[in-house]
Amino acid sequence: MKRVLLVELVAALLLTGCMWETGPHGSGAVIVVPALPSIVVLDSGPYYQHGGYHYHYQGDRWYYSRSRSGPWEDLPRDRYPREVKYKGQGGNQGQGDDQGQGKKKGHDKD
Repeated sequence: MKRVLLVELVAALLLTGCMWETGPHGSGAVIVVPALPSIVVLDSGPYYQHGGYHYHYQGDRWYYSRSRSGPWEDLPRDRYPREVKYKGQGGNQGQGDDQGQGKKKGHDKD
């Protein structure tokens, strides 16, 4: 009984900051998507890598994929960072950064 409780406790601790999500395009596979840190600092482009996943930031929305070339899936909003910054630009300039440039292919989920 104690061993079962210990295993459950360890599993709960390991999954903190992660979420279960169904696989891409309704495949039915279950994957674990790490939550983004509370502050994300982007280099020159809208891509970020964390926990074995690639994240793409566009027009106040985040997408994730195992590969930088996609396929991209919507990241649930409870996994978003609190703040987005750009390296070398000082301050928070990520909010609404890509608006007005049109949506990139593969990200149209509306």
